Amino acid sequence: MMLHIPNVLTLDQVRAIRQRLDEANWVDGRATVGTQGAQVKQNRQLPENSPLARELGQIVLDALANSPLFFSAALPLRTCPPMFNSYAGGEHYGNHIDGSMRRISGAAPWMRTDVSSTLFLCEPEEYDGGELIVEDAYGVHEVKLPAGDLILYPSTSVHRVEPVTRGARVCSFFWTQSMVRDDARRSMLLDLDRNIQALRAKLGDCEEMVGLTGHYHNLLRQWSEV
Repeated sequence: MMLHIPNVLTLDQVRAIRQRLDEANWVDGRATVGTQGAQVKQNRQLPENSPLARELGQIVLDALANSPLFFSAALPLRTCPPMFNSYAGGEHYGNHIDGSMRRISGAAPWMRTDVSSTLFLCEPEEYDGGELIVEDAYGVHEVKLPAGDLILYPSTSVHRVEPVTRGARVCSFFWTQSMVRDDARRSMLLDLDRNIQALRAKLGDCEEMVGLTGHYHNLLRQWSEV
């Protein structure tokens, strides 16, 4: 399941974050990947444990907490602190799959990466190239979203970032361990939830709506790992 979630951040929030990032000291992005990823990764990142990364990451986490669509799609059990990267001057990230586990300092020792998210912090016209390419069973998908919008996709997907040939591509990225490990089940729950919400807006909380809502929660109860 891939899902475009618009307006996770307001444009004012994006501008404030970008102003801080424009003054930041970036480091080699290969510092946060394994041996395989380091061979195909060329970009810059904000040091993940820096005070600035924690401050800006909290803004992103607060925005996610106010996004019902993110919750419904990811069903988050825990989300790692958001990180920030920049691509410019031909920098890119070749085909790779995100590592299955990540360590969160100061929290649970490890978390499983079920869902990957990229939150765009610049407008598409600010840079050339830099498309996020995600490959799955349904084909190859090219993603380049407006500032403040987020793309969510399974961490099991092969994906890459194309070379940036003009300007700079600045994003936040992070991983979520879902209460429901299986992507197909998460997708079914999202579809059921969205249809319940649409029907409730038309019909209100009738007896049938209560039954459908109960069915959703019973499936979540059966499939969740908490």
